[in-house]
Amino acid sequence: MKGWSIRLLIGLAGLLLVTGCSTLPSRYVEKAEPGVTLTSLAAAPDTYHGKTVILGGVVVDQQQQGQRLWLHLKNRPLDKDYRPHRPTINEGPEAGYYWVVVPDASLLPPKWKQWARVTVVGRVMDQKETRPTAVPTSEPVLNLVFMRGWAMGNTQGKGAWEESVDANYLLSVPEGLHGE
Repeated sequence: MKGWSIRLLIGLAGLLLVTGCSTLPSRYVEKAEPGVTLTSLAAAPDTYHGKTVILGGVVVDQQQQGQRLWLHLKNRPLDKDYRPHRPTINEGPEAGYYWVVVPDASLLPPKWKQWARVTVVGRVMDQKETRPTAVPTSEPVLNLVFMRGWAMGNTQGKGAWEESVDANYLLSVPEGLHGE
């Protein structure tokens, strides 16, 4: 009996390590296009239209448009655990910017403005869709699906806030209707 309970505890501890330390829920990682960077997205935005991607960044500006919130992010490349980091070179396409549309700003947690960095899961919008005048067409735009916030100086993720937006409540065009 004693050996059985020890094995059970070890198994539960292993399960917690596998599931509890993940940066992103696996359902988002599985849906996302693998290996997409800001460079590849900016070079061929039509290739990724409607697809789910994962990027890192730092919020540098915001614009409210009714309930919608447009977040302007400076890109931060992701490591293998989907944690954003400063790029090794502060120039070039990976040091660029992109936008994230939050369909309902009230869904974000109250302390989201205190996040030092974010990991964003979003669907790539069509470059021709209507944007506020301050949003250039040269910068990619993602519809928010999920966002993980990271506290200042927190490399292990402890103390990070997390909020998700259920993709079932986001407006989107069904697969066969947008001419692909």
